[in-house]
Amino acid sequence: MAITLPAFTPAEESLFLTLGGRALDSRLPQPFLGDTMADEILNTVGYDLASFPTLTGRLGDPRTKVFDIAVRAKRLDEIVGRYVIEHADAVVLDLGAGLDNRMFRVNPPPGVGWYDIDFPTVIDLRAQVLPQRAGAHSIGADLTDPGWLDGVPTDRPAVIVADGLVAFITQDDFVSLLNRVLSHFPCGQLAFNLYTTYAIWALKHMPGLAAIAGAVANPGFDDPHQPERWAHGLTLAEEIFLTRAPEVAELPLTVRLISRLASRSAAVSRIIGTTILRYCF
Repeated sequence: MAITLPAFTPAEESLFLTLGGRALDSRLPQPFLGDTMADEILNTVGYDLASFPTLTGRLGDPRTKVFDIAVRAKRLDEIVGRYVIEHADAVVLDLGAGLDNRMFRVNPPPGVGWYDIDFPTVIDLRAQVLPQRAGAHSIGADLTDPGWLDGVPTDRPAVIVADGLVAFITQDDFVSLLNRVLSHFPCGQLAFNLYTTYAIWALKHMPGLAAIAGAVANPGFDDPHQPERWAHGLTLAEEIFLTRAPEVAELPLTVRLISRLASRSAAVSRIIGTTILRYCF
């Protein structure tokens, strides 16, 4: 099947950074996530990952390059997976889903309603390259448009996940989005990766991420309790530091040592590594 890719905005193109990380991880002899479908999707769309030298550059260990993306996805999968096992009638919202096939990795019970939301251009591409599955729904919309929630049930518990999204939405829009989705459901959980102010600076200035730097719109935040002040009823339940992930043991010695040293401090772990925040509401 020949795919003609549209002209993406930098925000839309950011989906290929995470897709590429999962795809390259699957090619490793011992992958962290092992998402072979991501590699199939990447090959189908024919996107050139040379746009992201952080993934494809000659320098550096291949496992280190994909670690954050692959293990971050793995932890988020685990959060969603646990929730839908406990709530077999749950709604899953994957905000800024890109070309992620998380539903296939999680394999939720048949009573779960799964909603992938992204820009219309991205959702159109998803329809071409991802197989259909019972219980799956795609919504093509700008997340800042309040109308996209109209077709999502309001009377079921929900688990909401956003992988790599927050950097590409302004703080005001993020706060509005939080309040809209929380008020839409009776209860649930929310999980996303933290972008500290330093992480935002790095996204804007790393040469290997120049393709998407112009789309970075959020200033980031350093206090994981900050969203509790933005959205009434939100309570921080867990901070997951990838510096403390068991998968660190599979990285090169120098990276392992740096991660283990950083893992002793939550503040340092937030700065140099990926952090996933899980909230209840």
